[in-house]
Amino acid sequence: MVKKRILVTGGAGYVGTALLPKLLEAGHEVTVFDNLMQGGNQLLSVFRNKNFHFVNGDVTIKKDVEAAVRDKDIIIHLAAIVGFPACKNNPELATNVNVGGTRNIIETTTPEQVILYGSTGSNYGKVTDVCTEESPLNPLSLYGETKTEAEHMLMDRGNVIAYRFATAFGVSPRLRLDLLINDFTNKCLRDGYLVVYEKHFMRTFIHVSDMANAFMLAVNNADSMVDNVYNIGNDSMNYSKEAVCRLVADKTNGFIHFEEIGEDADKRNYIVSYDKIKALGFKTEVTIEEGIDEIIKALNVADFVNPYVNIKRGLG
Repeated sequence: MVKKRILVTGGAGYVGTALLPKLLEAGHEVTVFDNLMQGGNQLLSVFRNKNFHFVNGDVTIKKDVEAAVRDKDIIIHLAAIVGFPACKNNPELATNVNVGGTRNIIETTTPEQVILYGSTGSNYGKVTDVCTEESPLNPLSLYGETKTEAEHMLMDRGNVIAYRFATAFGVSPRLRLDLLINDFTNKCLRDGYLVVYEKHFMRTFIHVSDMANAFMLAVNNADSMVDNVYNIGNDSMNYSKEAVCRLVADKTNGFIHFEEIGEDADKRNYIVSYDKIKALGFKTEVTIEEGIDEIIKALNVADFVNPYVNIKRGLG
């Protein structure tokens, strides 16, 4: 293994804090670049590692980015305003971070530096056919639009690996409760019931630790993977919302009401193929059932007075 100097933008976020221990355990020198709008306690466990460094900075400030990317071999770009609600609540910030921040990364890096980009399946929108990496992108939300624009910019730059992730779930040091499985589980535990619209909508899922594993694959195989987009997930986890709800209800003893009148503000509805990344040997390890179990354990032992919903400046 060749030791690499790696910068993780938004590294104090949901995915970043799951990824950092894996990068450090592999012996890489890792710098987190984050403005800590969600705090920094989630990083405490890695501070004692001599290969860990932290830079407090903002991806929308070009001089901050320029200083942070200097002399790095790989930039893992996770800094973003994440999700439909957070982007809708602050569209100007979402555009500045997701698009403007990415532009700063592009303009301050050298062509030799590899960028690994955390993109999203939200870029597909509502699709009738199975989505492959060649499927047209039709984002339905500002979040999807900004991530799609950023992805296009990066692929035009070159020397980039873009990951279109399935919907994340599971526990990380910076827990998010706005994600569908995490949210449904939390509401069933807290309220004892859940009201769900458009139960037939299809979504695909991936545990946050498997997202981290996908980045490790790219770090270890960047030379052969660059200039490609990959869907990241597992074909076996293409689920309807109804199927997810029934799993959650079984494990929480919650009551699920499927509302026939009304609609979900989130119109994403798609099935995704993961053949391309599977051909490289990648496979997910954590099932939805296992993820629900760990969320229940976390919510039973931790007091989340102010659940993380990524409405503030959420990075990652």
